[in-house]
Amino acid sequence: MRDVRPAAVAGTFYPGSPATLAKTVRACLDAATAARGPAPKALIVPHAGYVYSGPIAASAYARLASVRATIRRVVLLGPAHRAYVRGLAAPSVTAFATPLGVIPVDVEAIASLRDLPQVVVDDAAHAHEHSLEVQLPFLAFVLDEFAVVPFAVGQATPGEVAQVLDRLWGGPETLIVVSSDLSHYHRYDEARALDRASADAILSLQATLDHDQACGATPVNGLVACARRRGLSVDLLDLRNSGDTAGDRSRVVGYSAFAFTETAAT
Repeated sequence: MRDVRPAAVAGTFYPGSPATLAKTVRACLDAATAARGPAPKALIVPHAGYVYSGPIAASAYARLASVRATIRRVVLLGPAHRAYVRGLAAPSVTAFATPLGVIPVDVEAIASLRDLPQVVVDDAAHAHEHSLEVQLPFLAFVLDEFAVVPFAVGQATPGEVAQVLDRLWGGPETLIVVSSDLSHYHRYDEARALDRASADAILSLQATLDHDQACGATPVNGLVACARRRGLSVDLLDLRNSGDTAGDRSRVVGYSAFAFTETAAT
């Protein structure tokens, strides 16, 4: 058993060179149009190659500048694309490698969930999964020291996801990040309409997305259910698609970024 999961998509989804990757992430953050605003408790960000979705993800990560020294744990959830998972799969490793350094896994947090039947340990679900990995260089760049609690989400209910989030919610030291793209392979105008409807559902805190609307619909719905119950506010930071960022508008993938903020009442 390896203690460190090696980077699986460095050099494909994002640059494998540390210098080039840092330059790419910095350029995305510098261009972010939604950098100002309150520090978020949770984010929804996309997970395509950086040339496609990096600018949209950066609009969310730029919001973390004021809390880079406060956040010590990131609960990271994304859909399992490459392996069947029943429930939420955590890894057995103690760290994830990235070109920007090694990020420790909060193994104690994962162990604290061993009584939940939907939480399983499955390294196969993480071995080639990009939905979580592409978030790590951004997190490594915008935060100081932190550990990650990564889950590849498969066949599960939003309620099962929400139960895990509630257990790990914590205080200002904990950030929740849900990784999801929106619609896949529609023509540009059709995708814009579909993704706008999905964004409106999230903005109204309706946990109703299906997997045609968002590949990460299950973790998104789980987060939205928690946010609604806990009285969080939500802001749409960016809503575009690959036709906006990479040019080809014949078959596009939709991307969005949201920030969820705890109010004084919570």
